[in-house]
Amino acid sequence: QFLSRLNATRVNLSRELNLGEIKALTSVAHENDMLTEVFIHGSNCISFSGLCYMSSLHGGNSGNRGRCSQPCRDQYLTTAEGKDFPLNIKDNSAYSDLPALADAGVDSIKIEGRIKKYHYVYTVVDTWRKQLQSFYAQQKLSSDDRDLRKVFNRDFSNSFLQGEISKSTFIDNPRDNSATHRAANYYEIGGGSDEENLTKAKRALYDIKTEIIDHVKDRIDQLTIEKAPLTIAISGEPGSPLKVSVKTPDSSFEVLSDTSLAKAFINPDGDALETNSKIFSPQNLDKELFLTRFKAINTTEYFIEDLDLENLQSDLFIPFKELTLIKNRILFILNDSKEMVTPLELPRLNKQGDKGMAPSLSLLISSEEDLHLCDESSADIYFQLPNSFNSRRSEFIDLFKNNRRLIPWFPSVLIGDNYIDAIEILKQVRPKRIVTNNTGIAYAACQQGISWIAGPYMNIVNSFSLLCLKENFNCYGAFISNEINRSQINRIKRPDNFKLFYSIYHPAVLMTSRVCLHHQVTGCNKNIVDDTCIQKCKKSSSITNLKEISFFIDKTKGDYHNVYNQSNFLNTDIITDVPNLFSSFFVDLRDIKTDTKIEIDKSAVVSLFESHINGNPDSTEELNLNIHPSTNTQYKIGI
Repeated sequence: QFLSRLNATRVNLSRELNLGEIKALTSVAHENDMLTEVFIHGSNCISFSGLCYMSSLHGGNSGNRGRCSQPCRDQYLTTAEGKDFPLNIKDNSAYSDLPALADAGVDSIKIEGRIKKYHYVYTVVDTWRKQLQSFYAQQKLSSDDRDLRKVFNRDFSNSFLQGEISKSTFIDNPRDNSATHRAANYYEIGGGSDEENLTKAKRALYDIKTEIIDHVKDRIDQLTIEKAPLTIAISGEPGSPLKVSVKTPDSSFEVLSDTSLAKAFINPDGDALETNSKIFSPQNLDKELFLTRFKAINTTEYFIEDLDLENLQSDLFIPFKELTLIKNRILFILNDSKEMVTPLELPRLNKQGDKGMAPSLSLLISSEEDLHLCDESSADIYFQLPNSFNSRRSEFIDLFKNNRRLIPWFPSVLIGDNYIDAIEILKQVRPKRIVTNNTGIAYAACQQGISWIAGPYMNIVNSFSLLCLKENFNCYGAFISNEINRSQINRIKRPDNFKLFYSIYHPAVLMTSRVCLHHQVTGCNKNIVDDTCIQKCKKSSSITNLKEISFFIDKTKGDYHNVYNQSNFLNTDIITDVPNLFSSFFVDLRDIKTDTKIEIDKSAVVSLFESHINGNPDSTEELNLNIHPSTNTQYKIGI
């Protein structure tokens, strides 16, 4: 419903959802006149969609914007489970799941092709096209996926789709698996992939790849992206419509003006004359004028090769708006009788700044042991809710009712019953304000008239997003993404009567995942992830890559697995770098283990941050001395 209000017509569902969840979401989408699309083949991300910051923090390439450098697939020091690539999972392939996707009501399927070589794209698309045609025509599916295995793959899994996320979801090698699979399945009876078979497999795949490349290249060479020439002849006389005859290499058509041509009366000075209460322009209907008025045609797949005005009488007049209508009709016909999309002109936004604005402090906690901060500070206190509630819904309702200063903080991922529980908390508590990283909760808050703040994991980086949230969803304020740097933040224009927030201290979450990350690191007795894992599991571990950078894996009860950066994010510069923009600065005080050490208690930390945002330089120095090591890489690099 949130997306419906944005006039979205199709939704690409998160690739980590299972068939039951896809079916439920598709049903809601159809009720709101939207289509759903599901990713069915290609590289799988280990993180929940849109919740990975690893590539951004370690290189400035935002994975949330299609620039992922895939540091998760890097080699790490061998884990206790003997794994060298503990975050690497198999590629997605739903080759045998088409009937289930059709039964779920899915409208479109998506195949990976971005930054892939054309022999890969051709092979995968051709194989899936044949599978779709067989399913449509005969309700039969092929189980033979050998063609898909001829091109790059990391082996295949449909574990997300089937809701069976297990140890077999992983593969301890990020490189091409095609030769290994071919050697094991086509050369040695009984399986196996010794060096001799592997060499034979690589040679065979090289020949197959060369054959595909040559075939596709021949097909491409038969195509052309050159623009097609148009011949346009313009004719007319006084009292008749202007006629524009257009000839393409394949067809021809005519377009007439709605009004008739008139004789233009021009005085010797070249000024327009008033005749019969009309002003006639001295502008000649010449070749230069028509080329200027019709120049949009040259931005299509056609270009004006010849413009003939031989049959157009001289000194004629027609309103310029008629020429615009003619141009639009020509474009409509050239575009297979479809309306051309008018380029979007964005309104100019004014920079908002409240000189002398005194920003406040806001804090995030997740333990009742920290409730004493409500009595010790005037800061806004947010309380983190889990991804899964189980039987704890009433417990959280009572917590917020008994502590009215607490502001509920809703997580990004709320699926099925957990989303329903979150909505029930919203209804029963009816807080004055919430922070949410989930658009479904945001929509519900908007419907109930509850003031809401867009959380940091909505990852907002531009001014028009802020304006949209305010005008369409009654949003009170929003966090600006920590992925952007100082100069990018300085370009943000805050809407009137809208609050902006920025996190100056937090454990830097690199990803949130639905898979069990401990399977590959410290091991787990259970093979598969189920609901009890989410509710009961509490573990922590770490991995270190070959650059000796460590990452911390944290699994708390009621939450999914999170990977945190080695050092917490601390940015003490933004207070003076970007004055008069932010209404509040945010500090995350949850107890999450990283290499960052805090030498003082939380009350003292809060006091230092309050002093810091009030401009005390001594407190700034004390913060850096008492919280170490830390990083503000994203603030320096940006995206």
